[in-house]
Amino acid sequence: MGMTMTQKILASHAGLESVTAGQLIEADLDLVLGNDITSPVAIKEMDKMKLDSVFDKDKIALVPDHFVPNKDIKSAEHCKCVREFALKNNITNYFEVGEMGIEHALLPEKGLTVAGDVIIGADSHTCTYGALGAFSTGVGSTDMAAGMATGKAWFKVPSAIKFNITGKFNEYVTGKDLILHIIGMIGVDGALYRSMEFVGDGIKNLSMDDRFTIANMAIEAGAKNGIFPVDDLTISYLKEHSKREYKVFSADPDAVYDEEYTIDLGTLKPTVAFPHLPENTKTIDEIKEKIMIDQVVIGSCTNGRIDDLRIAAKLLKGRHIKKGMRLIVLPATQEIYLTAIEEGLVRTFIEAGGVVSTPTCGPCLGGYMGVLAAGEKCVSTTNRNFVGRMGDVTSEIYLASPAVAAESAVKGYIAAPGY
Repeated sequence: MGMTMTQKILASHAGLESVTAGQLIEADLDLVLGNDITSPVAIKEMDKMKLDSVFDKDKIALVPDHFVPNKDIKSAEHCKCVREFALKNNITNYFEVGEMGIEHALLPEKGLTVAGDVIIGADSHTCTYGALGAFSTGVGSTDMAAGMATGKAWFKVPSAIKFNITGKFNEYVTGKDLILHIIGMIGVDGALYRSMEFVGDGIKNLSMDDRFTIANMAIEAGAKNGIFPVDDLTISYLKEHSKREYKVFSADPDAVYDEEYTIDLGTLKPTVAFPHLPENTKTIDEIKEKIMIDQVVIGSCTNGRIDDLRIAAKLLKGRHIKKGMRLIVLPATQEIYLTAIEEGLVRTFIEAGGVVSTPTCGPCLGGYMGVLAAGEKCVSTTNRNFVGRMGDVTSEIYLASPAVAAESAVKGYIAAPGY
């Protein structure tokens, strides 16, 4: 029986010739990731182990990104805990304020994640690195602690769903619309503990930023991971960003998939996930009423990359957000922030009436920099719209692409360019 791409990577890291869905394995890890919220719990577990050091100071990444720069005393204590642990263990890839970014944008940018890797992170959106042909998945803080101590993790080998991507996007339709379409189609548990494997001749029409967005939100369909084939665009990205060796794995022709779907990119329209689940989707032409909004957020580990900011700025150039509207833009890393300044995107956002913040997860999880009051509605390029996710439990979050977010900020209600 053939193996999927994910199964081949796991077999390689478990030292096995082959694995099958449902099999329990112990695999070597190429990277263990934690942030300022999840790392302190893992560090406390590490302390209980009475170890002299971590398994490999070069294979751990600690990225304060959720509440930084610190928003209060508690967040300052969390970051202090991470900082002291990083210095004590001489962690190579510790990113302090000023050199940090949102973890899932920062690590690929720094070349710490490459094709063929097995990566765990104490954050559910660690599945982002599947865009590069890696197996990456979120774990709990205790598993993170075990990973930092041993360099290994236990996995149940996932079965897979194949998504055959064809065609090409129409203007202002992006990877965010594709993944929202998929989640709307299969549901938030439609890929539960399975691998979402994306293939097909349409893949070549997806930018790397599209792929990062799609892989990032695989978890919103319940998936263990999302993964893309390694093509010329992937290799070009890896060569630009990383000095590490990478390994290309491909699914066997006779690999077994639980389900298969074919999606023509040319048929997709701007898509919005209504409260309070990512599966509650509507295309822009299915929204019959004017849904007035109070705030727009453009950023996060899902849509805070440079392509996202360019799309938003293109739509905001020479325009102004509606009176009473709040527009918050969060570049995902310092490098993206600098590029946005150099290209004039930051000026465009400010002249349009928006504010631009240092890289942070900020309002995505109701942290700060845009928490919602009772009854307020927000169009956000983030990845979750659960009850109370960004503030008061009576507030509402509408997930959308940067194009929809920017157009909505100008109109004052949910809108998409050209519609």
